[in-house]
Amino acid sequence: MNEMQDGQYFYHPLENIEDVDIFYEATERTHLTKAISEERPYTYWTIELYDQANGIRGGGGLGILAADTRRVAEQMEVPFALITPFYPSETHQKMVNGQVVDEHIKVDYKKYGFKFIDQVNVKCCDNLCALDVIEKKFKNTRIIAITEPNFGELYSGMSGSDHRLYQEVALGFGGYAALKLIGLKPAIMQLNEVATFFAALARLDELARNGMDFYEAVVYTRKHTLYTNHTLVQAAEAEFSYEQFERFVFPNLKSLAVKKWLKDKFTDGRIKLSSVTIEIAELRSGVSKLHARVANYRDIAGNKVKFKAITNGIDMKTWVLPDILEFYKSCGALNDILAPVEGYAAKLDSLTADDVRKFKYKGREVLNEVLRGRPNQYGKILRFDEHDFIFDFKRRFVDYKRPEMPFEDPLRLRQILESHNAHYILTGRVHAGDSIMGGKLKRVLGTIDQDEYLREHVHYIADYDEKLAFGLSCGSNAAINIPIVGLEACGTSWMKDIANLNVLISTHDGGVADGSMNSYLNVSGADEKEELAMLYQRMMDAAEIWENDFDLEYTLKTQLGAFLPVISGARMMQDYLDYLFPA
Repeated sequence: MNEMQDGQYFYHPLENIEDVDIFYEATERTHLTKAISEERPYTYWTIELYDQANGIRGGGGLGILAADTRRVAEQMEVPFALITPFYPSETHQKMVNGQVVDEHIKVDYKKYGFKFIDQVNVKCCDNLCALDVIEKKFKNTRIIAITEPNFGELYSGMSGSDHRLYQEVALGFGGYAALKLIGLKPAIMQLNEVATFFAALARLDELARNGMDFYEAVVYTRKHTLYTNHTLVQAAEAEFSYEQFERFVFPNLKSLAVKKWLKDKFTDGRIKLSSVTIEIAELRSGVSKLHARVANYRDIAGNKVKFKAITNGIDMKTWVLPDILEFYKSCGALNDILAPVEGYAAKLDSLTADDVRKFKYKGREVLNEVLRGRPNQYGKILRFDEHDFIFDFKRRFVDYKRPEMPFEDPLRLRQILESHNAHYILTGRVHAGDSIMGGKLKRVLGTIDQDEYLREHVHYIADYDEKLAFGLSCGSNAAINIPIVGLEACGTSWMKDIANLNVLISTHDGGVADGSMNSYLNVSGADEKEELAMLYQRMMDAAEIWENDFDLEYTLKTQLGAFLPVISGARMMQDYLDYLFPA
């Protein structure tokens, strides 16, 4: 008894309420009550998907992780539905007269095998907004997307803007309506970051408006919702105003009890989605051991929130050079679902320096093919032979990842490159509107331009995407990953480097901190000056390691021994299943 119609409470037949017959069993158990099936899949909600093969280009690691998770679920035969927006426009970048320029390209979902299902509606600003529901099915997984011509691009507008809220409401309420339209009931709702909160809110509203006692509806929703946090500091989360919710959110709620519950979450007319996401999800996970331990989030009562540590992983089939992947399988280190087997480290002992150089030669061919259509900042098409040594930095261009750090002493950088006939490839996307990082990139390019040797050996490649990331993972020799310690939740670019037999140069942060500091070339120091000196020393160490067969074998086997389970997407998926559906 919960909903009001024409001013009166009324009862609704309970048989129309999802799973109400097992509700009381659910309240007595810590975890979920229904096994995953084709009709009741694992549902994974994300505002961003980075899956170029299926026509959806994301902005960074969150989207790439989402694509990897679906692919791993398919390989493990887990019934899985990924719900996301399909943005009808995407941003690409190119160099024009030494400047990075954005270009906007229209995308048609029909070209990528999506099938139109029907339309669903959400209410915003006194208007009924029609959303196309499109779907692409795979073996045992599917992508369900909502879209409309004016939906805009990923992360359009500021994080607390009306348009951003509209996109999030459309994904939540529209995506949940799309699930019902297709005839699916979620066994679990995994909310990737707080932008997906409205999907769980839509489920709570459905239960409450159909007659379930409100308290029971809240408990049931909480027990079947997993909130996966990817951001370390709650203060960084966007806020929305009560007035914005009046225009975009409340019109989509039919239960007065749910409206009252949500209204009570505002403080001084503002609301943080992280606060209400924590309230609606009993299951919570962080994306690395360090992240789960140090993430500073509190619930509305002010209590520190605890996160289960489930470190991100990668789809080895997508991101590892096929020759290297075949070696992992043939030596017995990986099983059929590409998860490490017991005693995997000993099985990797057969890896030789000759094997590594042969694999890297194949990877270099892949990289050269990718670079054929990717000129550097001077419009030059690059091609590297097997004797060239390549350092790379391939990550989102954000402040805490410090892409500018190796250029703080250009003379020292030049000496390192000269002494080892080395090249440095820099790539990463500056998000639209990020004037600070745009300025830093401009200064880095200016530093390069002032030195004749650096102009020939340091290359900025615009329009960073999956293909370039794969090519660099396969074709480089050493990868640089230097986030400010304490600010990286996990990161997955470094995982691709480990898997593809690159020497990792990194600070001890994010998922890298799952291993010991002795398992890779660690960058540390009491201050930034010491860190910079250590970075340059580690670059010298990496180049020298590649010149000595024993050192190369030892370094790569040590990295793999420490991190092969950490980087495995199959391990990640199994960790989620064990957490959600314990034996």
